Amino acid sequence: MKILITGAKGFVGKNLVAALKNICENKDKTRPNIKIEEIFEFDIDTDPLLLDGFCAKADFVFNLAGVNRPKDNAEFMAGNFGFASTLLNTLKKQHSKAPIMLSSSIQATLIGRYAESDYGKSKLAGEELFFDYSKETGAKALVYRFPNLFGKWCRPNYNSAVATFCNNIANDLPIQVNDRSTELELLYIDDLVNEMLDALEGKEHHCEFDGVNVVEKADGKYCFVSTIHHATLGEIVDMLETFKKQTVTLVMPEIPDKSFVKKLYSTYLSYLPKEKVSFPLTMNVDARGSFTELLKTVNCGQISVNISKPGITKGQHWHNTKWEFFIVVAGRGLIQERKIGTDEVLNFYVSGDKIEAVHMLPGYTHNIINLSDTDDLVTVMWANEQFDPKHPDTFGEVVE
Repeated sequence: MKILITGAKGFVGKNLVAALKNICENKDKTRPNIKIEEIFEFDIDTDPLLLDGFCAKADFVFNLAGVNRPKDNAEFMAGNFGFASTLLNTLKKQHSKAPIMLSSSIQATLIGRYAESDYGKSKLAGEELFFDYSKETGAKALVYRFPNLFGKWCRPNYNSAVATFCNNIANDLPIQVNDRSTELELLYIDDLVNEMLDALEGKEHHCEFDGVNVVEKADGKYCFVSTIHHATLGEIVDMLETFKKQTVTLVMPEIPDKSFVKKLYSTYLSYLPKEKVSFPLTMNVDARGSFTELLKTVNCGQISVNISKPGITKGQHWHNTKWEFFIVVAGRGLIQERKIGTDEVLNFYVSGDKIEAVHMLPGYTHNIINLSDTDDLVTVMWANEQFDPKHPDTFGEVVE
């Protein structure tokens, strides 16, 4: 399959091209039914003479080209309607029957706050061109009306509030929120690209529109991406501020699979400047070694790393409710545990050569001993709760 992508250097284009190249180069094996021979990338700075050859060879066309922020509103029609005409005329000239996808906008409904949108009018005109082209040629036309898009590589201070907020908060720049209660309908770039790959396999999702609302319909005139999120500007900004503080609090918020917060966090991280990509952690150092908290979670405890000097014993305490995993990743040691009120000692010899997790049981006093005379013992420790200095649930008692 040979694929033409117009607007290849734009936000959606860059992500789609990257996904297609991964499939073409056999780096992504999740789409075995898609076989890609060649990808034709066309953008505003591409030699226009190449378009004829691309259209003649393409087996599928993604038209992502368009104008979002022109100096003059008249450029909307020229950029969104005009290029669409050029592309379709070129395809007709080459007698192409390739399916063609159009990236349109929810603003094309011209309903509510979009009623007087010049951008929406230009997109609607483009849609009608594609539908007429399909009727005339018999080629499949897939028209998508996208809501607000977000994700990595989206240009800030352009046409995405999420991109602007992510960029500015990550880079300590001011943001402006006129109404925190304004709700956005949001589509994540990976979900969009996944739908584009579905379209390549002939599995696109169809719909009709009830105003601005999508109504899924197998024989619908339009196409859509089913995974849409809704969030207010205030909610988005609050989440981003929480992400920013993570390097200080070490608390990782809940990020359930496929959730908006997970996708927003990934987007935010893509805007971090170089100086924020790494950040220092507080090492509690003494003659025995060091102890460093690495990560805390809202509901699932925290992770730390403990380094013990040669011959050193650490621990010698027990907990009522708190429990832990000790995972030695370097060195050679002995973990001992004894149930309070008994004499039986449980011994676990551990080594970075055979990594295993050892439970620190509630009601058992425990320690960890570095058995080496020369090497440090490095242990990753997970506790089922964040450490609370006001209620440490830690009571000193030697194991033996």
